[in-house]
Amino acid sequence: MLYGITAATAALLLAALLAALLRLPALRAGVVDRRRQRPLPLLGGLAVVAVTCLVAWMGEWTRVAPLGEGVGELLVAAAAVAVLGLVADVWRLRARVLVAGTTVAAACVVPYDETGVWGGILAVGWIVLASLAFKGLDHADGLAGTVGVITAFGVGACAAAEVMDGLAVLLSVLAAALTGFLMHNWHPARIGLGACGSLFAGFLLSASVVLTRAGYELGPSAAVAFCIGAVAVADAVLVVLTRLLLRRPLLRRGPDHLAHRLRRIGLTPQGSVVLLGAGSFSAVLVGVLVDTGWTGQGAALWVAGGALCAVLVLLRIPVQPPRRTASTQVSGQLTGQLRIRNG
Repeated sequence: MLYGITAATAALLLAALLAALLRLPALRAGVVDRRRQRPLPLLGGLAVVAVTCLVAWMGEWTRVAPLGEGVGELLVAAAAVAVLGLVADVWRLRARVLVAGTTVAAACVVPYDETGVWGGILAVGWIVLASLAFKGLDHADGLAGTVGVITAFGVGACAAAEVMDGLAVLLSVLAAALTGFLMHNWHPARIGLGACGSLFAGFLLSASVVLTRAGYELGPSAAVAFCIGAVAVADAVLVVLTRLLLRRPLLRRGPDHLAHRLRRIGLTPQGSVVLLGAGSFSAVLVGVLVDTGWTGQGAALWVAGGALCAVLVLLRIPVQPPRRTASTQVSGQLTGQLRIRNG
């Protein structure tokens, strides 16, 4: 218990310090997200990954807090996914490469002896989809970090209930590292999580759910997993439905996520994150109660109903059209003048 508090405190301080130190190198190297209103450096995720792995490795190396069976392999696989995400941040990898790499990593951590073959295949699919959905939450300042902290505490509680102390400590360290990162990512953000950090956190959280629920029946496990990732799933469903209805490419970024629509109805950037964070807390709490047996799996239907209502309501909010650049505006003006002259 004392080591867990010490490790979490160290992770928080180290992540906050490292994120601040990596901001300027990211700007100088051009590792930025240029699709926002202002270029945002993207090495904040590297700080979260490095600190989480370092603190967890120190606990394993000193034997003060051994990770336990399967948890070390999970951390290595998550780090590999983070490296792939870092490459995507720097060189803009194709989405199919990220999907393939995440799939391979997920296939390496699923405990097939407890899930069975078909259960293992479903678990791999869940890890991949949840990881990519969590990556999609990195569309607004502070959102991915806030949901990640809440989810890490929830999954950590499930791990502690299963007496998986090493996994619980690892998740508390992840939550602390994300909190330190949030000191620089709250609106207006000074550094972003990027694919490196978002894929790492999403993979670690979703795979941890699989490890804690391995050996249980599929129905309750699916209910717990859905509640844990309800906000990310709702965001992904909203985006997919929007782009299918508007016949837009599914993998191209656009202002059609949860936070974007909440801002269009009048919420501030901070307000939209707080609202989605509250929704995440409620859903994760239900998931923890189902996992520990305090309530039945039917409670997940209330979470699913709430998520579905939110998606249907926000789906009616028009998506903001892409902004015209200065060169496009000048080109349009010249075209209009030519048409007037020819007319």
